[in-house]
Amino acid sequence: MDVTRQDRGALEIASRTEPPTTEADIFTALQSLVMAHRFRHFLVMALPGATVRQLSEVVMMTDWPATLLRRYDAASLFTGSPIIKRLRRSTVPFVFDIGLLPRKDEKSDAALEFFAHARLKRGIYIPVHDARGQCGVVGFGGDREPVSHEEMKILTFTAADLFARLCAIRREQIAGERLSRREIECLSWAAAGKTTLEMAQILNLSEYTINHYLNRASRKLNTVNRVQTVAQAMRAGLIH
Repeated sequence: MDVTRQDRGALEIASRTEPPTTEADIFTALQSLVMAHRFRHFLVMALPGATVRQLSEVVMMTDWPATLLRRYDAASLFTGSPIIKRLRRSTVPFVFDIGLLPRKDEKSDAALEFFAHARLKRGIYIPVHDARGQCGVVGFGGDREPVSHEEMKILTFTAADLFARLCAIRREQIAGERLSRREIECLSWAAAGKTTLEMAQILNLSEYTINHYLNRASRKLNTVNRVQTVAQAMRAGLIH
């Protein structure tokens, strides 16, 4: 296959489209990249912190089937994943091949079986960030041949642009319900794994007041519990 011709075709597709202004536009643009480069799926997520235990907590946008995401979390594949560990410390794109990862235990075998069945055996992960410092990851996976150097350049440039636009769109969506300084402080400490009692001691407030701020933030972000509220605030770039 002429990879250079393929990459020129992908650029031509991108140049013919209007800049995305909605989440639906972003989704369509990412699916176009999937098709142009013969992947199967894409995944956009906030950079996972050390306390995150499930992929669903940090996913911002994906075309993974819902059943696939539930299976991944049910198998607890996020915790201990060598790819997730690398994403937490990497600032440059990298290709992956599930078949080449070390197999140390039953979880490694389960991960290999999961990705092989989903036909997501190899692809690329791209660390990204927007102008406000919101960090995330854009990944493309499939069962095609390894990503070429030319493809990596195109995917990296386009993924960074789409991620920045997605963050901006989401900030605009919640602009009418801005979180207060105290609400952001409480969510930041909650994201760091602090309990209500610990937050009360750190901020010199009562536990009742801490819960009041967290509940108010939950209402503003239209979430149902603390975990969802923290995750939504991270996705929107309100906390890091």
